[in-house]
Amino acid sequence: MAKTKPPEGSRRGLFWATGAFGAGVLLNVDRVPSWVPVAALVLVFWRVMAGSRSLRLPGAVIRTLLALLLVAGVMLRFHTLNGLSAGTALLILMGSVKLLETRAQRDQFIVVAAAVFLLVAACLDRQGLVRAPLYLLHAWLCCAALAVIAYVPTASALASSLASSTAQVGLDNRAAMLLAGRSLLFALPLAVMLFVFFPRLPGAFWAIPRSDAALTGLGDSMSPGSIAQLTNSYEVAFRAHFDGPPPPPQELYWRGPVLHEFDGFTWRRTAHSFAHMQPLQYLGTEYRYRIALEPSAQRWWFSLDTATGSPVPKVYFTFDYQLISAEPVTEGTNYALVSYTHTRAMQPLAQLARRYDTGLSGERNPRSRALAVKLRSSAASDDAYVASVLDLFRTGGFEYTLTPPRLGFDSVDDFLFNTRLGFCGHYASAFVLMMRAAGIPARVVTGYLGGEWNPIGHYFVVRQSDAHSWAEVWLDDRGWTRIDPTAVVAPERLRRGILDILPNAVSAPARFVWSQPWLGGLLQRWDALNTAWNDRVIKFNYGDQLRLLQQFGFKSPGARELGWAFGAGLVGWMLWIAWHVGRGAPRSRPDKLARAYTALCKKLGRAGVTRESHQGPLAFAGEVSRHRPDLPADVQHLLLRYAQLRYGRTEGESYLADVRDFEREVSRLALRARASETPRR
Repeated sequence: MAKTKPPEGSRRGLFWATGAFGAGVLLNVDRVPSWVPVAALVLVFWRVMAGSRSLRLPGAVIRTLLALLLVAGVMLRFHTLNGLSAGTALLILMGSVKLLETRAQRDQFIVVAAAVFLLVAACLDRQGLVRAPLYLLHAWLCCAALAVIAYVPTASALASSLASSTAQVGLDNRAAMLLAGRSLLFALPLAVMLFVFFPRLPGAFWAIPRSDAALTGLGDSMSPGSIAQLTNSYEVAFRAHFDGPPPPPQELYWRGPVLHEFDGFTWRRTAHSFAHMQPLQYLGTEYRYRIALEPSAQRWWFSLDTATGSPVPKVYFTFDYQLISAEPVTEGTNYALVSYTHTRAMQPLAQLARRYDTGLSGERNPRSRALAVKLRSSAASDDAYVASVLDLFRTGGFEYTLTPPRLGFDSVDDFLFNTRLGFCGHYASAFVLMMRAAGIPARVVTGYLGGEWNPIGHYFVVRQSDAHSWAEVWLDDRGWTRIDPTAVVAPERLRRGILDILPNAVSAPARFVWSQPWLGGLLQRWDALNTAWNDRVIKFNYGDQLRLLQQFGFKSPGARELGWAFGAGLVGWMLWIAWHVGRGAPRSRPDKLARAYTALCKKLGRAGVTRESHQGPLAFAGEVSRHRPDLPADVQHLLLRYAQLRYGRTEGESYLADVRDFEREVSRLALRARASETPRR
């Protein structure tokens, strides 16, 4: 049996609450598994149809079973109900179930509250500039929904709406949107003051697990082809802002994981520190710069070649000059570094470190080892041997490609003697093996090479497609020295990006953007704007607040000064709101008849009779006749005439003419007070 059709005001509130919740689901649609928004939107559609066509809603038992089934689905997918993604999915599904039992005004408020929490979840997950207008629109929609739901109609208005299908109770849609928009505009100055002056403590107030974040970027191992696979991605790895002139393109080596262990096919990073950091003499130009690292779920922080130390205590500066964070990078991170691109070791290499970085596993790649021994025996020094191996790559018919053939069990032998086709990982791996086979300590370094210069924002954009690997060898007169064997095969790689050399390396959309200069320029402008948004808004911190106060004249500001600045701004905002409310309060101006009656009462007051606030015109006329019977009869006539005009028929041309006559008679009336009496009050 169909249910009774609910009042129009209740139905409108339901539709607004449902719309706000559905928009919140769409904000998070790319954050949760696809079945979650599909299930939520099905339940939303069910509730809308039930509200518009009076369909039957499920009972309490069915709703309970449905809620348990959806909770079980979230547990099976995430294995937890904690975390941003799992919590968002659970909120979407439980809010959808709540819609199925939404009948009263209180239920509608709960649904809108769930929509607001979905907005908060989306803001916590992504704060890009492109999403800011979407968040603002959703906040506007939620406020408008609250305005529609919160309006409580009078009993007469509700009865009128029930009696007429065309009657509308409460705020109409346009009025609700205008009210919500004005409220948000009034709150905007307060939001700006909170953002700028409310003291921001170091660190975060909460920790949000992000174990479901996808791994991107370089890993802690490298096998033939792994770097080539990474270059297919056009995603941004990080951005680098230099305080002064940047290094030349051939010096833009961004250091990442350093690989020491080799099993004949795959290089891996060592999980423990077995050597002390070599003290270095820094040579050449000092480079000061800032890195804006994108989330990767990895623990590597990248630096220009050799950094002078760790930027923060939670990041370890290892013996091989890596920056390794204690926690994975799950959100955008900014840090400042000082680096040199040329160094010299101040002490000889320890025997333990030498033995570790010359070790080779088993008997794999025998032909490469034999070639290394032969070349080393004919070289006069380690430097000469390095030059001879590089000359082998230069003149041996090797080619640079992203699509080399698969290698066999002895991967380096297969590469050096058979295929001769490879990417940077192939050349770095083969070069380091030949160094170790000759007794020279060597290791593989992975990271990025180069970057795209953004002339709008004056910074480098380093993408995953810039991934690279090279070698470091120990030379007794210099220490660890960077050698890039790829540079002798494809020297243009040092000066140009991977897209310039191999345009087919990335996806078709990325190639299209790269091939259209106007589109590339447009994207550079957008990237510069988005970077400024991230640096100046999203990553605005306590230090930025103190620097802002210094610009306002505070010499050594702290949390107290921030509190005073916020308090002063808050008082100013409240005064502005009070002024606006007082200015906007309706002021009723008396009409012509009331102004003429007021003038008559003032004349009578000067004549000795003052009207009390509770007296009407007839009662006042009786008071006048008792206390001043000597007054002209015109006074009684005017008081009675006012009562007729005020409480009788008040429309038509004759009424307006009578009002004008009343005004003229009042203005001509002349009264004098009796000298023996004082005015009565």
